[in-house]
Amino acid sequence: MLQPLPLLCDSSVMKFSICASTLPLHTRSTSAAGASSLLDMGFMLSKQTTDSSGHGVFSKTRGRTKQLAANVHTRGAKERVLEEEAPQISESRPSLKLFPGQAFPLGVSEVDNGINFAIFSQHATAVTLCLSLPERFFSGLFIDGKITRLDDGMIELSLDPRVNKTGDIWHICIENLPQSNVLYGYRMDGPRAWHQGHRFDSSVVLIDPYAKLVDGRRYFGDARHKLSKFLGTYDFDSLPFDWGDNYKPPNIAEKDLVVYEMNVRAFTIDESSGLVPDIRGSYLGVIEKIPHLLELGINAVELLPVFEFDEFEFQRRPNPRDHMINTWGYSTINFFAPMSRYASDGGGPCKASLEFKKMVKALHGAGIEVILDVVYNHTNEADDDNPYITSFRGIDNKVYYMVDLNNNAQLLNFAGCGNTFNCNHPVVMELILDSLRHWVIEYHVDGFRFDLASVLCRGTDGSPLNAPPLIREIAKDAVLSRCKIIAEPWDCGGLYLVGRFPNWDRWAEWNGKYRDDIRRFIKGDTGMKGDFATCVAGSADLYKVNKRKPYHSVNFVIAHDGFTLCDLVSYNYKHNDANGEGGNDGCNDNFSWNCGFEGQTGNPDVKALRSRQMKNFHLALMISQGVPMMLMGDEYGHTRNGNNNSYGHDTAINHFQWALLTAQKSSHFRFFSEVIKYRRTHQVFSHENFLEKKDVTWHEKHWHNYESKFLAFTLHEKSGSDIYLAFNAHDYFVKVPIPPPPSKRGWSRVVDTNLEAPHDIVAEGVPGIGSTYKMAPYSSLLLEAK
Repeated sequence: MLQPLPLLCDSSVMKFSICASTLPLHTRSTSAAGASSLLDMGFMLSKQTTDSSGHGVFSKTRGRTKQLAANVHTRGAKERVLEEEAPQISESRPSLKLFPGQAFPLGVSEVDNGINFAIFSQHATAVTLCLSLPERFFSGLFIDGKITRLDDGMIELSLDPRVNKTGDIWHICIENLPQSNVLYGYRMDGPRAWHQGHRFDSSVVLIDPYAKLVDGRRYFGDARHKLSKFLGTYDFDSLPFDWGDNYKPPNIAEKDLVVYEMNVRAFTIDESSGLVPDIRGSYLGVIEKIPHLLELGINAVELLPVFEFDEFEFQRRPNPRDHMINTWGYSTINFFAPMSRYASDGGGPCKASLEFKKMVKALHGAGIEVILDVVYNHTNEADDDNPYITSFRGIDNKVYYMVDLNNNAQLLNFAGCGNTFNCNHPVVMELILDSLRHWVIEYHVDGFRFDLASVLCRGTDGSPLNAPPLIREIAKDAVLSRCKIIAEPWDCGGLYLVGRFPNWDRWAEWNGKYRDDIRRFIKGDTGMKGDFATCVAGSADLYKVNKRKPYHSVNFVIAHDGFTLCDLVSYNYKHNDANGEGGNDGCNDNFSWNCGFEGQTGNPDVKALRSRQMKNFHLALMISQGVPMMLMGDEYGHTRNGNNNSYGHDTAINHFQWALLTAQKSSHFRFFSEVIKYRRTHQVFSHENFLEKKDVTWHEKHWHNYESKFLAFTLHEKSGSDIYLAFNAHDYFVKVPIPPPPSKRGWSRVVDTNLEAPHDIVAEGVPGIGSTYKMAPYSSLLLEAK
């Protein structure tokens, strides 16, 4: 190999080419195909400027460097001249040594002879690796005979496809790079043929799709650094995380899950959380509030997206939404990196990775599983009208996104966000699988909920597939075999797969039909009794096929998008004016009822009815066969003031209000908590298999009575501890005949939602229930045979 060249620099730009005849050749054994020489590299060091965030923005002085790089790549050149613009550097400084590198693994890896970089691009014709090194790496260099402290620098290395490319993977290995605190990205060039699906732009430094950490601004919502750039980084200095000798994940059976959908930042960012400012809204903040989760009784959290995203994405250009901050996170920048601004006190990507693991370990120690809401259906790179290139689009748009080759290769949009990830392309599919495995192996998460998962069931041209390869591979993958996998079985292109999602007897589904039918029955719509019974019995009409089970239905009344539970009983219409879209956003079919008055009111009768209805919804959810999921904040009656699409508000609209929780501790919260715990201690609500005749008795002879809004049934338990349930959605009292209890037992009242706290739920039961019971309008009853 060639004698490695020292790093040469001046106060502005360093450029050089190489003369083959003037450099001695040596040999060296490496893990790659041999050492590469700088004969095959364009090599540039430029002074880095900074943006307002203090993070690096790469210099645009590229013209002469490109020409020199072109010269380097000209094999026919008989002589190349080494051009120096700086004196000899101090011998104490390490020099960078370059090797061809290896194609796998993709991303950045530590190998025997240095740091290896590998990136896929099928259609790129030129690839440049960009490195922003720590300032200390350059300190002490002799410049013009003096020691000068330089700003952080950037190195650009042009990869030679003859040396640094294997198949469609570009790669290089560098010895003597720092083991951490290096920012990196790529410039890509290739065909500019838009109509063929290409979107190359070599002026943009791109994030490596396989970057395990991403660095950008340090504080969430810090408007001073709104336009900060995002780059990959790595950390080979830190020791492996200590999970502990006695650590083990909870491994909760799917049928026994009670899921709590929550947002990491919104959970503790409010001052009412009582946490010190440094950890509000962070992974560590979640740890501090684990006692609340245990008191509530849930045993799994489903975290809204925690992959790196840019909360300022709406503010890149003037538009009706440019006042908003993306607080939900459904706009992924990178599929491997944890959201860095959820680290405590602006700690950055490495700290975020560490603290995420601490959070998972603490939740697991409390017996709570961690499920991630993941977004593989689209990315942050927007549409063709307002393109935003940060990674995939500039690396290989035609591979990573679905394009319509019959319409000027415009991006297809089945995700409603401007682009659609090309999930069943072999390369993209492997990226997704690698990402999922990474979160299981590195972060020990227990499962995934896939946003708009019907997109994952489309072919590369957007057409639906009967047996999507990606869905099958996730179901069959050895690493993912222990994970919960949950589909949101619809997309914005009309592919509605509730009950029909390709599943290989592994995939569970968000049951949107359950949500709608429960809402309609409880609010008093006619003709819903049979549908309500089907839902609480486990939705066998949808899931009793092949080897599917009741727990493949994830039941919910409320989720992050849509009304909160309080707003479901307080508003007939969405009130989304604050979103800036003229009320055109958000779902119109909410099946909500304001109980007689639109919005907040002091009317005690309306407030009492709303309280009763919220308890009715919660009880119905928790006694249903399947997996129940509730939304963060519903345990105290959180309101978003009628906004049913609050994704862009980093305010009290979304933030958990701990003071309101305190006010509701002995009433609303107590009811919610006690009902959850009652479910978890009574296996009759979580059957492994679908109910049979021996398991349930329906106290109903007139199923087809369209006007009937009352349903009662008994769930039978082997020991005789039967459970009687009745739901009255009429607006009048109903005198209910109570069936005889099992032999040598009597009925005790556990729940009557018409009663005030603490009588609305008494877990040990109130004995003395006779042969009839007078049920109030819009109320529910639960009796236990004791």
